Amino acid sequence: MSQGTNPSGATLNLMCALAIRAPFDDVVVPDFEARGNAVAIAWQPTTVIMKAVADGKRADAVFVIDSAMDTLLADGVVDPQTRTEVVVSRLGLAVPAGAPHPDIASPEAFKNALLGARSIAFSQAGASGIYFRTLIERMGIADAITAKATVIPAGFTAEKLVTGEADLAVQQISELLVVPGIEVIGAFPDEYQSLSAFSAAVFKDAANPALARDFLLAVRSDRAFAAYRRCGLDPVGAA
Repeated sequence: MSQGTNPSGATLNLMCALAIRAPFDDVVVPDFEARGNAVAIAWQPTTVIMKAVADGKRADAVFVIDSAMDTLLADGVVDPQTRTEVVVSRLGLAVPAGAPHPDIASPEAFKNALLGARSIAFSQAGASGIYFRTLIERMGIADAITAKATVIPAGFTAEKLVTGEADLAVQQISELLVVPGIEVIGAFPDEYQSLSAFSAAVFKDAANPALARDFLLAVRSDRAFAAYRRCGLDPVGAA
């Protein structure tokens, strides 16, 4: 099948981590659909996707954190020849739109910003929330932060800024930017940062493997790379 053709009219089904939602919604998926394709995406944290796959759930392709992709490859679930490195993501903090931006440039300033917040929103299932729990333990402030935390099962933590339930939100910067009515302060300082690389692959038993391979070409277009950068992601292999 040549890129952008879909004579069967099939719908491409994807399982995707939340970190890439903003650029996919803005550019990648609309561009692919403009060529006569249809796309349906199940958006979930990588941990939820991995449980679904373990339970037998399948799609045409999957986008997850690299370590999870390693597991899928080891388990023989995806086609190793289709593995495609896509982006690297950074963790950041956000506040409600119009709110003051605390200083988070240094480790000490970052710690003070966390301790000074009324409530911090983070995800129970997402990679960002799992890492954040280990980070605040390492920083020695776990008890103080968890006592006032707004923890969501999954989804976008910045939504809790809009509702007023929290005044700081922790997540991948690209995930924070999905939510209107918020402002990203910036990335975690390097000493506390955790980079997450995301990759894609086609399931071995995909219903539409050729269409899925076409999509994996589309995620590395120049327009896709520009969209990733606008959303705080670093495209892998971009010039």
